[in-house]
Amino acid sequence: MNTNQADGPLFTWTQVIYLLHALSLLAGIIGAATIAGAFLTGWPSIIAVILNYVKRSEVRGTWLESHFQWQIRTFWYGLLWVGLCVLFILGTFGIGILVAWLPLLIVSVWFIYRIVRGWMRLRDARPMYA
Repeated sequence: MNTNQADGPLFTWTQVIYLLHALSLLAGIIGAATIAGAFLTGWPSIIAVILNYVKRSEVRGTWLESHFQWQIRTFWYGLLWVGLCVLFILGTFGIGILVAWLPLLIVSVWFIYRIVRGWMRLRDARPMYA
């Protein structure tokens, strides 16, 4: 992978995409929605994942490609985990709201970790894990 592109428009696009995801997380933290719900259904994250796909061919072969993969996987795996959480909540209806919502809280923490970790590695001009 080429790591000589520590700055430039592709680096800026990658930062913008992390910022959009972070805005969705913030909306979940300060709003009435859950963090995971805001991340997956908020316009900033939806726009971010669309930008990932639009700009994906431009970052191919660079160290930024790993960040795009990280961002795309965060969105789609998150959608899978939230779907499983909803099934868990429906399946455990009646045993207590705290127990039923615990998996959704765990997914929310996972979203925060993925965005913060990715953005920190981008700031250090380092690729994500291969």
